[in-house]
Amino acid sequence: MVGVTGLVGRMVLKLLEERSFPVSQFIPVASSRSQGKPVRFLGQEYLITDPLQAIREKADIAIFSAGGDVSREWAPRYARAGIRVIDNSSAWRMEKDVPLIVPEINAGILTRDHFIIANPNCSTIQLVMVLDPLHARYQIKRVVISTYQSVSGTGAKAVRQLENERKGIPGEMAYPYPIDLNLFPHGGVFQENGYTAEEMKLVYETRKILDDPSILVSPTIVRVPVMVGHSEAVNIEFSNPYTLRDIYSLLSGRPGITILDDVQKNLYPMPVLAEGKDEVFVGRIRRDETLENALNLFIVSDNLRKGAATNAIQIAEYLVKFIR
Repeated sequence: MVGVTGLVGRMVLKLLEERSFPVSQFIPVASSRSQGKPVRFLGQEYLITDPLQAIREKADIAIFSAGGDVSREWAPRYARAGIRVIDNSSAWRMEKDVPLIVPEINAGILTRDHFIIANPNCSTIQLVMVLDPLHARYQIKRVVISTYQSVSGTGAKAVRQLENERKGIPGEMAYPYPIDLNLFPHGGVFQENGYTAEEMKLVYETRKILDDPSILVSPTIVRVPVMVGHSEAVNIEFSNPYTLRDIYSLLSGRPGITILDDVQKNLYPMPVLAEGKDEVFVGRIRRDETLENALNLFIVSDNLRKGAATNAIQIAEYLVKFIR
């Protein structure tokens, strides 16, 4: 596990234990300032080491969650050493020969020849989980997305900022503005087209995972004062007519998706319901009455679990068959 001390790294360890992943040897890796410090896994204490140790020990699988710079430097070295890399950064996602995987959708494209596999952006994962069955049936023309993303998507520094602000404690700022009692339409670096890098990930990654460059995607990312759980208001325009009954049937029959949609009982997806769970929750499913063959819905998922750690481990579970 490269980046073992981060929010996602710690979640990976928790979920490896929860899912009883077959680990015969564990090698925790982090930056130089953490090396030599202990980390507990499966009831044992391990000392954090450097990235070379995994190569020396001839690891089978490495999960990277240490940022793009580390991934660009070390993932190719691991791959050349025969280690299969599952990378959680954006470094490799749009490389032509690197598969971008959500296991419920496209794990079948993985082969023995793939040694770098990209984990999609957290917002993309929960979005395509819902879009995939709908696209297969009705052919999506256009998607308009507004996200409401938790601070844990930025990292531990942002979580501390929100905690400090709620306690009235001065501290280091992860954002250019206070986040408590506030929100701002800014996620990632602004690009020349006026969109942010995080917004463009939703465009490019959705098309790649669904294997359809014709899908039009119009995203706006908003950061909100929530610790864990990303939410998305999504408007979908189809090429073909649909019925709401069929939409419910398609989504309810899809592994990894849970429908929460009973407005009479005030039942709909929320971050407080999604936190700590691996499902993608969808609700507020309703026809867009302003446009033919269009649909509105609301999607929520735990961005540290299915949005990162769970998806990576699901990929690793699939790769095990190539190792044994």
